[in-house]
Amino acid sequence: MKSKITNFISKKSIALGVHPTDKHEAIDMLIDLLMTAGAIKNKEIVRRDVLTREAQGSTGLPDGLATPHAQNDSVKRASISLITVPEGVNFDSIDGKPARLLVLLAAPVKAGDEAMTEMGRFAVLLINKEFRESIIAATNPEEVLKIIDAKEAERTKSEVPEITGSSKIIAVTACPTGISSSFMARESLKNCAEKLGLNIRVEVYGAAGVYHSLTEEEIKNADVVIIAASRKVPLARFDGKEMLSTSVGTAIRKPEQLFERLKAGQAQVFHATEDDEPFSSKLFKKIKSIFS
Repeated sequence: MKSKITNFISKKSIALGVHPTDKHEAIDMLIDLLMTAGAIKNKEIVRRDVLTREAQGSTGLPDGLATPHAQNDSVKRASISLITVPEGVNFDSIDGKPARLLVLLAAPVKAGDEAMTEMGRFAVLLINKEFRESIIAATNPEEVLKIIDAKEAERTKSEVPEITGSSKIIAVTACPTGISSSFMARESLKNCAEKLGLNIRVEVYGAAGVYHSLTEEEIKNADVVIIAASRKVPLARFDGKEMLSTSVGTAIRKPEQLFERLKAGQAQVFHATEDDEPFSSKLFKKIKSIFS
């Protein structure tokens, strides 16, 4: 059976029209839903990791969306819970607006690539405002699942193979856990580039590995690289390239500013240091020096 987003969302993990008083109560509601659905073993451990991620930077995004997430072995299987809050709840969001649609993405440490891909796909779909509003307007869990299935099918049908090797702009996105924000940042950058008539290739550091990897040829042919990361990523391969660095959150909410900065010539030539080289590369060079 073909994997789909709703394979990871139980009817029991959806609550519509709820009224949490603050961010912490909203997070507790989302975790309790996963507990009820039998997706987690210890909700206190899951709560701890959700709050640890929030301390690194709020997952409250623009226009009423919040995507808290956690990855640990108190999660039995990759799962998603969601709540809608008609009046909204303060979630320390980037734009200061209350969150009306809150989605918790949870996965075990060794979650499969299939599960993490579907979570990333859902995060990408959530960028679409019309899609979010349709979920908020839903009256029962069954309707929510149908809305998600329909949107995923529409997205799959409209997807075209990515053109590789010809982009003058390349990018890397990465967030602390790699469950949602890195995928959302890729989508925002690609959407903005398309509106500007530009072609961009974006590599994503996800929880299960690297997606849409940039090739050596693509890096060689690129004029500039955007690093939208809130965690350390290997940079040595970009030595000598013009680079613009920012947070993954900025790539999600203000991608147009990044392209404006590129146009204004604000990218600077990057010079790699030993700290930018991956450990595997350092080890290979060390072994090579011993036997040469």
